[in-house]
Amino acid sequence: MSEDGAVGRAPGEGGRLLSWAFRHFAGPAEGVQGAVQGGSAEAREAWKRDLAERKRYTREQRELKRAARETDRRS
Repeated sequence: MSEDGAVGRAPGEGGRLLSWAFRHFAGPAEGVQGAVQGGSAEAREAWKRDLAERKRYTREQRELKRAARETDRRS
């Protein structure tokens, strides 16, 4: 680490000119519909359905394991 407190850059990261060009020409992501959330509304809904299905499956597996433990405990 340098003693003057300057943060070193990784090779290929670019310099001041590239940073300036990116900030001024690329612009912020907020201006694009769905840039942060990604994809279309249908893709987001499919993701939500998939997540709900995974949670349901996990809940069922936990209940099956709990029932098996209860059965083993009683025998």
